[in-house]
Amino acid sequence: MIVDLPDTTTAAISARLVRLRADTGSMALSRVLTLLVVVDEAHADAAIETANDASRQHPCRIIVVIAGSKRGAARLDGQIRVGGDAGASEVVVLRLFGRLASHGRAVVTPLLLADSPIVAWWPANGPHEPSKDPIGMMAQRRVTDAARSSTTSRTVLRRLSDGYAAGDSDLAWSRITLWRGLLTAALDQPPYEPVTSAVVVAAADSPSGDLLAGWLAARLKCPVSIARARSGSGIVSVRLERDGGSIDLVRPVDGNTATLAQPGQPVRTLALAHRGDAECLADELRRLDPDEVYHDALVVGLRRCTVSRQTASEAVRAGRAPSVAEAERTAKRLRRAARASTRSAMVEAAPMPPKVDDPEVVKQAAKDKLAEVKERRS
Repeated sequence: MIVDLPDTTTAAISARLVRLRADTGSMALSRVLTLLVVVDEAHADAAIETANDASRQHPCRIIVVIAGSKRGAARLDGQIRVGGDAGASEVVVLRLFGRLASHGRAVVTPLLLADSPIVAWWPANGPHEPSKDPIGMMAQRRVTDAARSSTTSRTVLRRLSDGYAAGDSDLAWSRITLWRGLLTAALDQPPYEPVTSAVVVAAADSPSGDLLAGWLAARLKCPVSIARARSGSGIVSVRLERDGGSIDLVRPVDGNTATLAQPGQPVRTLALAHRGDAECLADELRRLDPDEVYHDALVVGLRRCTVSRQTASEAVRAGRAPSVAEAERTAKRLRRAARASTRSAMVEAAPMPPKVDDPEVVKQAAKDKLAEVKERRS
């Protein structure tokens, strides 16, 4: 259900929420937090859909603040979404015009859930210092998205690092959760040798690649360099060098399957899907305490990383990074071998027809078949 309230007030919106809650049977006690979404009109629909999907794991009140033109008279246009149009939450959309466009904090304050945590999310261009933003100052957690910024990812991460405060996070960090898990699992196996250096290959528009490199530098305390891929987007590969051989984790740009190569072990294919915004936002809503590991990657590790002058292809030719083409060929070969093994197992498991040696049984079966054919013809 969508209810439009043009040229309204926060008091009228609150009263309408109470009536809608009584009519639909929705209970305010089921809301565990307030999610403040600060977005422009161009990205509003996508942000609301993402927040709705994330709220299915964390029921909350979603308040979307859209600052319109600052010219003209002050006006507040409200919209309430409940039921199927609001996921597991209730959504309040506030469009601010005139002088009101600069006072989002004052507008949202009467609509906050009492005694519940507040999370602020900027789906596109976030503030330079989220903790000093008027709405960010209200929140326990502040989530930005460096990948959706209009400036280069390196510049955005540098600004976020300079203005970091406890409670800050970024969706680019949540997108590398699976990468971090696989690399940690690979290092948690023999021979337990220290990593002497690491190379991360990622596209220039991927802040996740920079954050992954920063995490490696902070945790492994070894030299880490970033090689830029000229095509595609996202992280392509990671190589961890050790005295006994390298660990290579490679995912083709458009694929959801990676190959993991380790010394003394066969090459394996692993599921490494691209994570959606809703899944990443749900991860951020799961914890409301400061993320110290993100702080170490952004503030400490990222400053220790170097951006290589070599492109990704040049790094591959120099033997500093794994080959994506070779990884794709290996993955195809492993998939073919797996399919062949499955077919062979199915053939071996199929029951053989019983062998009949008794002539009388064979004659009786032939008579029964002949009788069946005659019956069908008649």
